[in-house]
Amino acid sequence: MKSSHIALVTGGSRGLGKDMALNLAKKGLDVILTYNNEKEAALQVSEAIEALGQKAAVIQLNVGEAKSFDSFFLNLKNTLTETFQAAHINFLINNAGIGLESHFEKTSEEDFDTLMNIHFKGAFFLTQKALPFLADGGGIVNISTGLSRFAFPGYAAYASMKGAIEVLTKYQAKELGERRIRVNVVAPGAIETDFRGGAIRDNAAANKAVASMTALGRVGLPEDIGGVVAFLCTDEARWINAQRIEISGGMML
Repeated sequence: MKSSHIALVTGGSRGLGKDMALNLAKKGLDVILTYNNEKEAALQVSEAIEALGQKAAVIQLNVGEAKSFDSFFLNLKNTLTETFQAAHINFLINNAGIGLESHFEKTSEEDFDTLMNIHFKGAFFLTQKALPFLADGGGIVNISTGLSRFAFPGYAAYASMKGAIEVLTKYQAKELGERRIRVNVVAPGAIETDFRGGAIRDNAAANKAVASMTALGRVGLPEDIGGVVAFLCTDEARWINAQRIEISGGMML
């Protein structure tokens, strides 16, 4: 019996990451998901993956603390051996992140560093340290934002970090091509999750405003995103490389 491919999803306990993890399982992949604080939520996602017939595991990770990565990969190595009887993962999805809204003129150095450590430095060095664990012929999916294409006041620092991720994606695709590792970036538009305290989900006026500027007439849902990420981790997507795929329903066209 052919063993399943394994995907590692950072920030997989809730929101978009949860939907990605479940859709990966539906595609027949085993899933390792990380959580920062919400272990119980992560375990519930793990149970849902196992209910779909796939193997799952959870590992604690703070992507904003690069010094903790060596310890994380030691845990990953042990998890791969004990739970999956494997030495490698096949796909890495750099999803973990936070929302922090602040106008350019009021953005503090502390907030800037927090966003950089999580969204750019963390993803940069986590992926670098993951390379020995990533199988040849696998893939990486980085998560960006529609805000790298269109501008809304309050997201100068956040969107800049995501813009950096989009440039990094091209370099990763170029440099990892010799290992047949393809690297793509997915850029969600505004989505109804608890991101930024549910700012879009729970604010009727904001929800209506976003829907009015979206060609398909509504705000995005987590289930609009996960299936696309999962598709990029299948053989059907084997020739998609170094691409930015925006999933926004046609927002701000």
